[in-house]
Amino acid sequence: MKLDLLAIGAHPDDVELACGGTVAKCVKNGYKVGILDLTQGEMGTRGNKKIRSLEAKEAAKILGVKIRENIRIPDGDIEVNKKNMSKVIEIYRKYKPDIILIPHWQERHPDHVHAHYLCREAQFYSGLRKIAIQTYGKKLVSWRPYKYFHYMQKYEFTPSFIVDISDVYKIRVAAIKAHKSQFYDPSSMEPETFLSSQSFLDFMETRMKYYGQQIGAKYGEPFYSVEPLGIDDIFNLKLFKG
Repeated sequence: MKLDLLAIGAHPDDVELACGGTVAKCVKNGYKVGILDLTQGEMGTRGNKKIRSLEAKEAAKILGVKIRENIRIPDGDIEVNKKNMSKVIEIYRKYKPDIILIPHWQERHPDHVHAHYLCREAQFYSGLRKIAIQTYGKKLVSWRPYKYFHYMQKYEFTPSFIVDISDVYKIRVAAIKAHKSQFYDPSSMEPETFLSSQSFLDFMETRMKYYGQQIGAKYGEPFYSVEPLGIDDIFNLKLFKG
């Protein structure tokens, strides 16, 4: 299956937290969308890989994505090496996404930083036909996603563009809450984390409102592009009449 967009996270809930609204919006608009989780999140303080896998599947159903794969790189050890590069290139060539969404390079969690460089380098090398990748004995032809955009996690950046997610915001929230082992639960006996604090989801809503306000929308998700973005009609832009 060819995808229009592939959103990639280091851990099973990263995509939902950072760009779940954009994923849901693309699905709503008829695009073929997939999610790639690099690790099973097994080093996380709360939950375990079995629980997190079930939660990821439920979140995928809520978002309506076509596929969700996990290439099981060891959590806490996302190295940019030949083995991991081959795993990511295999996914790029298998699904041929036009656009990929990846973590920003400046982040609090080292896994997110390493995920950025791994996915970005794989995006380039996936286009080299002399790099041979096979799956089930079948050679995968070279494919390079046309564009990659960075999504925001803990640290903020000045966005290149902001996606209006107001009409799919409830879907975004439901997909996040599908990862219930990771978020606030007064009955849980597991240690509290940054994500599981009672105020975390309020913080996420406030951030989406803040970026939405900047484009005259109720909720928005920010993205960064290293390259200029071309348009063929200036009136296709969402104009904020302040």
